[in-house]
Amino acid sequence: MKIITAILDIVTAFLHLLEGEVRNLKRSVMRLGRALAFGVVASLLVLAAAGFFLLGIYQYLVTQMSPPAASFVVALLAIVLALIFAGLAKGQIR
Repeated sequence: MKIITAILDIVTAFLHLLEGEVRNLKRSVMRLGRALAFGVVASLLVLAAAGFFLLGIYQYLVTQMSPPAASFVVALLAIVLALIFAGLAKGQIR
């Protein structure tokens, strides 16, 4: 009878431990979800800001040169910025 009681005590302790770990896992998943949501919102805001920045450069360049030339310069600037950020991202992966 003592063996069954000991086994039941071990199982009960394990289930209590498991319950606490599940609670911690839920909290961690919720924090991760919030962090991902904020990261997505921040990324969208940065993307919008970059678009407005490039639009402002284009608007300035149109006053200095022809619209096709201004578009070409802004496109080159966007490509250079994309390559720089891609290089930085690649460096972070390693």
